[in-house]
Amino acid sequence: LKNNQLTADVIENAKEHTKNLVAKKGRASYLGERAIGHIDPGSASSAILFQTLLDVIHE
Repeated sequence: LKNNQLTADVIENAKEHTKNLVAKKGRASYLGERAIGHIDPGSASSAILFQTLLDVIHE
């Protein structure tokens, strides 16, 4: 945010990147490799938070 580099595309790419990861922490960690191919729930909720923050800042 300080460097004005956070955009909707950056947020979406970061969220989508979690599809190929195995969760090590949180509730998704119980799924192990079965989580591969699914967006991490924590990442999805964080993406909503950051997108809302951007929307408010740019109003």
